This record gives sequence, structure tokens and C-alpha cells, in this order.
Amino acid sequence: MMRLIKNGLMFGNLIEVSAPGMVARYNRAMKHLTGKETALSEFHIDISGYSPEIGHELNDDWYLNPEGCNQQFILLSAEQKTAPLLSTKFSTSHAILKSWIEDNESELFALTAREAVTGELLNSVFEVSSPADLFNIRRILIEADTIGDHVANANKLQEKIDTFLTRRDAWWDDVLIAQMIELGKDTGNIMRHPVSLKDGTYTQGNFYTAHFGGLYVFRDTQTSTVIARDPSVDLSGLPVDQVLSFDDRSGIARFLHDMRLAELIVASRERNVAQIIRQKIDFITIATAAEHGEDLTGLHRQSIRNVERKYISKMPEAYHGLMDIWRWATMGGAFPNLTPAHDAYFYALRSSRHGDKDLVNMLLSDLSPLDFRQLFICNKDAFYARYNTFSESKKDYVAQFLAEEYVVDKAGAREALFGPEPSMQDRPSAGRGQGDYLSPDTIALVEPSGRQAKKPRRRDDEDDSRSPWGIRYDDDDDRDERRHPRRKSRPKKREKDTRSERQKAKDRAEKNRQDLEDIRWLRDNWRG
Repeated sequence: MMRLIKNGLMFGNLIEVSAPGMVARYNRAMKHLTGKETALSEFHIDISGYSPEIGHELNDDWYLNPEGCNQQFILLSAEQKTAPLLSTKFSTSHAILKSWIEDNESELFALTAREAVTGELLNSVFEVSSPADLFNIRRILIEADTIGDHVANANKLQEKIDTFLTRRDAWWDDVLIAQMIELGKDTGNIMRHPVSLKDGTYTQGNFYTAHFGGLYVFRDTQTSTVIARDPSVDLSGLPVDQVLSFDDRSGIARFLHDMRLAELIVASRERNVAQIIRQKIDFITIATAAEHGEDLTGLHRQSIRNVERKYISKMPEAYHGLMDIWRWATMGGAFPNLTPAHDAYFYALRSSRHGDKDLVNMLLSDLSPLDFRQLFICNKDAFYARYNTFSESKKDYVAQFLAEEYVVDKAGAREALFGPEPSMQDRPSAGRGQGDYLSPDTIALVEPSGRQAKKPRRRDDEDDSRSPWGIRYDDDDDRDERRHPRRKSRPKKREKDTRSERQKAKDRAEKNRQDLEDIRWLRDNWRG
């Protein structure tokens, strides 16, 4: 793991805590939440305040997440919003906590200037003992305050101020005034510097949980579904329409198809996009070579071709399926024909644009584990577990590749692999996405039933100049109000100015003279 840590691929973007004052604040907050303290003089923390060094010291990586269902947090600074979340059982926890910090950033800046802020992501359960308990978690409420109860005391002070200003005899109430003074010593001037935190209530929609071997819960889709990584887990009696496991590849493919959750990476003969498939082929080549004891030290793009030739007879089915797609997209090869039973099927997909894009890409990375890059981006826990099984030379290659090809431009790499992020207008909940999962002119990844999608019939008079709405691109459709009843006709073009330069100068001078007279008239009348 040291390779990953040195290259910023593990425990990256953590916040350093080394100042004695900050360590003391953390210890007070930690004792307030857990009853424990650390003897370390410096350590690093994630967005929730969890420290892997302290977890190792206490032999408890879940000291801020008891039972894995109510995430606690310690905030020493609002800058923690840039850090990852390491100790979590739910895929939604990081986004919820980051959103809350951003909503309260100015308030947290003022509060953390004097003391650490502690809190908890509360839901309606305190233990997940059965899969059915997951469906009792619908809303997440964030409760937070300093260990000195500055927020609670500020609320009390505000109530007393309201009483003082509204009750007629409050001026003679010495007890009320004394209480206000004592609370003010702790909170400061809350009229000038309000001490309050915005309401933190969030909906737990579709999510992944590491409980019970790993479950993908899609309960906000039109067909509510649970997908289990471990087929042996008993999921009977859950309040969903269907329960699937990773063994049921056709069922998962049908669900993604019907809910419009995924799309093809290569939807046309496009060389640039096909390079993503080419890289996936390289990753499978490297995995195959490593399994057969190949030394991958110093491996580069050209030498991968040599390794590919050497082990071509030992390549898995996923390799051959992706090669069919790549040949079709770049070299005019035959139309590929892959069913969900084919190992390459899920390698050829990515999430479509909707609100659960990250969750679907996480599911697809789980179903295509030989693509170590997508696994690292979408499911780090699964990546770290798989990384431990790699040979030493493969560990070197993977760490170097991710550091040089991904870390240097994370945003660019993610957009190239998964497409642009959905805008607010393109963020319907999963299962209500826009567009077709399989258009007739794409690669013949056949429908999950095994029936190949039919190509559309083409009329002889049809050409490629029509838009998806059936209107020719070269039509001046702005002039046709029958096609666009809401669109107004274009404004008339401005007539060409035929005046001479001398006449233009005279007109400007006359306009300036009139403007000056108007100003004088306004000045004289204003004084009058």
C-alpha cells in the first residue's frame, strides 16, 4: 500500500493536524463523542474528522462510525470539505456531509475559530441487523454543535432577547438580564455575529451500502430493485419489486435497460471514444500477463502490444468481446454481437446522465473488475481489496499508471470516461433518465433477453440531414411557426446606413446640443 500512499492514491487530500492547539481541540472533541483520546502529536483527518493513524492506534477503524449506520464527525476547519470520507458504510454519506459543510461554511468558520464542531448524521435506526433495516432509513438529519454548546446557548440567548424586547416589564427583570449577560459571555454578540447552523435534513434515495456483503439499493426507480454482490445473502421479504444478485447478469442488464440507467461507451464508429475500449483491453492484457507470472517492470504502451501477442491464446472472453467492439469502431470490422452472458458486456457500458450517475458507474465497475482504473475511481474499497492480490510488478504498474494518467487530471479523465456531469436540468432520479439505452445504430449489444435489436427501416427519400425531431438541419425552421408555434419570427435586419461621414458628424453634433439643452433645463428647474 505504500506505493499508493506515496503517489497520493490512498489517504490523499487528508487534512494535516500537527499544531498543539488543534491536537488539543481534537482530543476534547474526540473524548466528547467517544470517551477516548489519542496520544499522537500529529495525524491526518478526512472530511468527518476520522484519522487512519488514530484508527490504527486504537485498533478501531470505526471509532467515529459505531455500528456503521450513524456517522459522527469532528470539524476543526471548514477546509475538511475537500477531503475524502474513509470510514463509511453508505455511498451517500460523503455527499451529504460535504453539502452540509458548504451550506454552513461561514457559520462553521466562526465556530471553529474557537472550538471544534462535533455532530452526527442521524437516521431512524441505530443498528443494521437485517437488510430490512436499510429501508427504515429515509431521511438523514445532521445535528451539530461545539463541545461548549455555543449553538445551543446562542439559541437560548436569542429566545431571551426576544422576550426582553417583547415583554413590557422585561426592563425590570434582573434575573432575565443576568441570564442574558452570562450567556453573552459564552456566545459573544449574536446580533452582530449570529451563531446558528442551517437545518440539515437530507433524503436518502438510491444508495450502496457495504453491509451484508455489499448491496445496491434502487428504491426510487420505477421498478424498485436490490442488487446483492453476495448471492448467498438472504434478501427475502424486502419491500422492493425485485431482488437480483451478481450471478443474474441478464436480470441486471434488463434492469439497467428498462430504467434507462446505462448507455454504450462506443455508440458509433468514433476513433477517439474507442480509445477508452482500447485502454480497457490493455488492462485485461496486463491482468492476464500478471496471472501467468509476467514481469511488468518498465512496461509501456508499445511493449503492451508484445505482451498481448505473447498471451493472445490465454486471453479471457472479455478481451475478445472488447476487441470486436474496437475493430468495429476503428477498423471497419464486423458488427459486434454481445449478450449479458458475455464477460465483455458490462465493460462496454457507462452510466447515462441522471442523478445517480456515480452509483451506476460504481455498479458497472463492480461488474468489470479487470478495469482497475474505473474500479479505483468508482469503488476504492473494492480496488484496495483487489490491489492486495496483485503481483509486485503489477502493483508498480498500476500505481504508476494511476499517478500519471489519472491523478494529474482527475476532472478531465472522469469526463472522458463517463461523459459530462449532468446539469440541474438533466438530473432526474434514476429510472427516469432521458434517451434510449440502445439506439438501433449502435453496437449490437443485444437486449438482455438475447434478442438482437432490429435496425430501423429506412425510406429511400430519407437522408442524414434530419435532426432527431425529423426536421432537416438546413431548413430555416425559424420562419415556420407551424413547426415551432412558441418561437417568434426573427427580427428584421437593420437597414444599412447610407449617410455620408460629414452628415453623420453633423447629426451627432445636433444630438449632443439637444442633450446639453435638456441637462440645463433639468438643472434650472431643479434649483427653482
